[in-house]
Amino acid sequence: MTASAQEKTKVVLGTATPGGGFPVYGQAFADTIHEIDPSLVIEQRNTKGSTENVPMLDKGELDLALVQGEVAIESIGKLPILTAMYATAGMFVVRADSPYRTIEDLRGKPVAFGARGSGLVILARYVLEGLGLDQQRDFQAVLLERAGDGPAMVEDGRVAALWGGGLGWPGFTAVAKAPAGARFIVPDADGIKRIQARHPFLKTLTVPAGAYPGIDKPLTSVGSWSFVMTTPTLPDDVAYRLAQALHQGEASLAKRLPQAAETTSANTAAAAPRPDALHPGVLRYLRELGLMR
Repeated sequence: MTASAQEKTKVVLGTATPGGGFPVYGQAFADTIHEIDPSLVIEQRNTKGSTENVPMLDKGELDLALVQGEVAIESIGKLPILTAMYATAGMFVVRADSPYRTIEDLRGKPVAFGARGSGLVILARYVLEGLGLDQQRDFQAVLLERAGDGPAMVEDGRVAALWGGGLGWPGFTAVAKAPAGARFIVPDADGIKRIQARHPFLKTLTVPAGAYPGIDKPLTSVGSWSFVMTTPTLPDDVAYRLAQALHQGEASLAKRLPQAAETTSANTAAAAPRPDALHPGVLRYLRELGLMR
């Protein structure tokens, strides 16, 4: 983090590989901050994703980073939360003309589970473990160098399915808008119970009808909240200013990116597992808003 002679404060934000949801979110996040508080400058940096972002934050190589829910849970208490991003419901997507309709149908098939370093790969592992399946043993698991490579692999048949999550996820949008169309696969109700018995931190989340072409009725799956987390040494006043700019820019952020409508001060207060998981500067701001005690 640096401050220039013009009293601008620059913070470096780690996102993920091109073609995934994190760089898209990072752009909307940065543009909103710049609009609301021009004295804050967000420099975005592509990374391998959540599992690289966490150690880079810990070492102070990044000031802020986007961290997928399952990775964030393991980091609570070590890395402070700046804001909740959005809830990510995990799903598989297949071509609409494929024979695959259940997770069991995908056993033994090549499946793209996401980019190396992505938290979505970890979410998939938790979901499959809850169902008594192993990501590597029961599937021909494909890990991508770039998140954006997955949709073409579904379209041309190199993989049977692509795993992903959340609303507005670029990979799902690309498959759904391809000529063959898309079908989305989630655990059934019994499967969700089994998954949550094994991993109770995973929440029941609903993807609304129409969220993507091919979803004509709500789909229920499991997932968690992703967060923007900070290096432990981020100054309190900078975290406070970032939280303030995000709160004042909530409507603007939602216009830039529909799923970012969930990035609100109220959701941050609700999603934080405990008050001391928040950055002290953020906690001070949320207390001023009356959202935290």
